[in-house]
Amino acid sequence: MKRESSLTELGLALDVSRSVVKPIHDAAPSPKVKRRTKVSVIGVGNVGMAIAQTILTQDLADELALVDCNADKLRGEMLDLQHAAGFLPGTRIVASTDYAVTAGSDVYVVTAGARQIPGESRLDLVHRNVELFRSIVPPLARMSPDAILLIVSNPVDVLTYVAWKLSGFPSNRVIGSGTNLDSSRFRFLLADHLDVNAQDVQAYMVGEHGDTSVALWSSISVGGVPVLASLIGDGKGPEVVEYERGMLEKIRKAVVDCAYEVIRLKGYTSWAIGYSVASLVRTLLRDQRRIHPVSLLAKGFHGIDDDREVFLSLPAQLGRGGVLGVVSVQVTEMEAARLRQSAETLWEVQSHLGL
Repeated sequence: MKRESSLTELGLALDVSRSVVKPIHDAAPSPKVKRRTKVSVIGVGNVGMAIAQTILTQDLADELALVDCNADKLRGEMLDLQHAAGFLPGTRIVASTDYAVTAGSDVYVVTAGARQIPGESRLDLVHRNVELFRSIVPPLARMSPDAILLIVSNPVDVLTYVAWKLSGFPSNRVIGSGTNLDSSRFRFLLADHLDVNAQDVQAYMVGEHGDTSVALWSSISVGGVPVLASLIGDGKGPEVVEYERGMLEKIRKAVVDCAYEVIRLKGYTSWAIGYSVASLVRTLLRDQRRIHPVSLLAKGFHGIDDDREVFLSLPAQLGRGGVLGVVSVQVTEMEAARLRQSAETLWEVQSHLGL
């Protein structure tokens, strides 16, 4: 018999869950958790290996499979990780250029993707990555039909849509890493500005991953206290609030520029995205039902037309079944308008893909 929650036992149950987290239309029930868990990382470049290394050190899976088209690099990365077995939890590590090695995966992490050539348009890059995904996604779907697809490759929102179309999976089991890392950077910079601990800051970057991402100013809080509302409540005047809004916009731009700065200095980003994706894998595999801003099928949310099948980031509850619901976070009309604008931009790109 199902055990009642402590609130129910006390007669204090409140039916508020659906007002906080809106279930998505085709979410399947969470599957029974298997005794052993398996994660497969597709692509063993800098990002893929940072993710693999973080998954290993955090003991998130019983088996880790690596796949790449470069057989020598793939074997070298596998051996390098296997040689650290004496310092790591007992995760089985396998690798192959054949997707059969991924059979039975619970989560696929896809980092493979073509890099932009100087002078190449974004649309041309997308077309090259679509062709690459045509060779990657269908075999993965056949090998592990119950898996969750977690797309990290850029442009992540468009490629998450592509993976959804090519896999035939329900939308709740196709997720993009989206603005999960952007939001972490946002919290760090806000905490630094406000001189507080980043763990006490709640703040989200949403929308399209990249330069047009949207900062949800109205949802920023420290220790549960809304930042902008507290300024108004303290009677500091509109000029102070406007100053803070200006400062917050500078912080938002700094978030966008963070990745470019890291790439300029070291040539690529890896460790932060490794930790970000590992946090998503942990929430998914352990059915933690935590809230993460990830790229998901956003039609119908915040005024996005139901006929716009676009993926962009919104705060969502994740668990063993993938995306369980979307958080009913408050947005201003300006923020909603920017989300709709992002959706239209993505829809325009997708309309040229022939999917």
